[in-house]
Amino acid sequence: MSIPQSCFLSIVLAAGLFLSIPAVAQTTPPSAPALKPTQSISQKIAASKDLLDINTATAAQLKALPGMGDEYVRRIVAGRPYTAKNQLTTRGILPQAAYENIKDQIIAHRPKS
Repeated sequence: MSIPQSCFLSIVLAAGLFLSIPAVAQTTPPSAPALKPTQSISQKIAASKDLLDINTATAAQLKALPGMGDEYVRRIVAGRPYTAKNQLTTRGILPQAAYENIKDQIIAHRPKS
C-alpha cells in the first residue's frame, strides 16, 4: 500500500536533495469560549420592571416576598425612600439573611424629584 504524494510535505534542502515528511492533518483551532452577552441599558431597564420597587410597593406586595412578615414590611415602608436596595441592611431595616432571600426580586428606583 502506497501513501499518496499529497500526504507529504517536501522541502528542497540543497541541489537536488529533498526532505519529505508526513503531513499532519490540519484542524481548526478550538473556538474561544462564548462570552456572556452583556445587557444593553434598555434591556436592564426592561428587566428592572419585573422587579418589585421597594419605594413604591404596597404593603401587600412586600408581604408576598419570601420571609416578609408584618414587622419587616412596616419597617421597609417607614424607611422610605431608598436610593439602593442594599440600604435595607445598611440602615438596619432588615437582617442580612432576610435581605438575601429577597434581593434578587427587588429594586430601589430613585425617587423622582
